[in-house]
Amino acid sequence: MQDCGELVQFSTFPAESVIIAISRSGRSVEIVNLLAKARASKATVIGITTSTDGALAQEAQLSILVPTLRDHAISVNTYSTLAFAAAALACAAVDSFDGKLAASLCSSVAETERRIPNWQQQITGNDWFSPGKLVHFLARGGSLGSCHEARLLWEEGAKSEATALGTGSFRHGPQEMVVEGTRFGMWVDGQRSREQDLSVARDLRHLGASVVLIGQNLSPGAGDLVFQIPPVPAEWQFMIDILPAQLAAEYLARLSGVDCDSFRLCSYIVEDEYGLIKS
Repeated sequence: MQDCGELVQFSTFPAESVIIAISRSGRSVEIVNLLAKARASKATVIGITTSTDGALAQEAQLSILVPTLRDHAISVNTYSTLAFAAAALACAAVDSFDGKLAASLCSSVAETERRIPNWQQQITGNDWFSPGKLVHFLARGGSLGSCHEARLLWEEGAKSEATALGTGSFRHGPQEMVVEGTRFGMWVDGQRSREQDLSVARDLRHLGASVVLIGQNLSPGAGDLVFQIPPVPAEWQFMIDILPAQLAAEYLARLSGVDCDSFRLCSYIVEDEYGLIKS
């Protein structure tokens, strides 16, 4: 798993390799350059995208088009549906995506929708969501994607500083920055390293940090704020555990007086490799 820009600049594709590229527009400069490099290397590209008119959809040997309406600006529903499509592809590759799993996931999605109003009530008026406060996000496994997406939602949508790191990596040095009032958002995996991560949350709170937890079957007192997500297979938890962070980023943006659906600096699609500001 690599960032597309890093893959283009610093990797060599072996003969007959397969690249799975995920992009909502399919037109970003790194994706366009990746397609050219793949052609030159005779690599096969599987493109997962929401845009039929993008280079990725038109030039990939196999295009998986997800029929999702585009977000106005920052990626929310397009993020979730593209991530789901990539996971479904992985399961299908080993023949583990069947009707039983599909029914289970549909049930989890329906229950998630029912929980959204309660999550919004938990967020509204909570002092943890304060403008101008740096937030540190921690997670493991599939939820590490949610962790990095939450950082991006904070930065793109709420125009506020945030960091994202694996919970295990955080224990190897970065913890030195913890002081009274430091804010953390943590995802707890459905199966792996649960007790280890809950012990990290306990210790952070003991050190004076304020901790929000997102996961399944969590004790209400395990964090300063706990978002209980509905039952879902542990390897699919990422599909729904981003929702509380999406709701929170939108709330923080309103609280901060900024428009979460527009960019001050960034292009909607970054189509060149130079600088930050369009001339």
